[in-house]
Amino acid sequence: MRQRNPQNRLVFGAILMIFGALALLDNLNVFNTLNIFHFWPMVFIAVGALKISRSDTVSGHLIGGMFIAVGAAMTLQHMGIIDFRMRNWWPIFLIAGGMAVIFKDRLITENNLNPLNSEQSPQNICNVSAMMSGAKINNASPDFQGGELTAVMGGIELDMRGASIQSEAVLNVFAIWGGITVRVPNDWTVVSQGVPLLGGIEDKTVPPMDKSKKLYIQGYAIMGGVEISN
Repeated sequence: MRQRNPQNRLVFGAILMIFGALALLDNLNVFNTLNIFHFWPMVFIAVGALKISRSDTVSGHLIGGMFIAVGAAMTLQHMGIIDFRMRNWWPIFLIAGGMAVIFKDRLITENNLNPLNSEQSPQNICNVSAMMSGAKINNASPDFQGGELTAVMGGIELDMRGASIQSEAVLNVFAIWGGITVRVPNDWTVVSQGVPLLGGIEDKTVPPMDKSKKLYIQGYAIMGGVEISN
């Protein structure tokens, strides 16, 4: 029930090895690890790259691009190449919020339609993004085919207890400084393949006797939490 994707294990293991190698070099006085902290904003770039690599929606790519842009600007500032101060650029968040409100309906339509699969419909997939806000969604699709949940400094509650799966479905989650709660029917088998980074992914479901309906949970919880229950 709590299997992990080999690719996710590889990423997590590589991160641990890198931190261990840096700590060892610092203890042996070979390299001063403190020099790396000048490039700490590259963490935002890594988070944005992870988001884009796991996203198939417009809003997901926009959120990932935003993290990459902020991380790149702050890194260039620490290198002395540009003069970037967040206090001068914070109105951009207001502009982005206004555009999100104006184009909300269009983004929802594009997010919930996958042109690669004509059999999917807005009821069969669930793509939700909550940035500094909260969202509560009920999905009762008779043929749920997966989706994408993104919570950035916000929360998402997805109730699928009235839905059904024909065979298998994949739900990608991405929670950073936020939380995602997913409720599934009692006859679904949840296979958790997500990777928590300074966060947690908790599967509270009770495994059913019939394992013909499987929901795969993939993605990341970065300083955030994901909870699945039935």
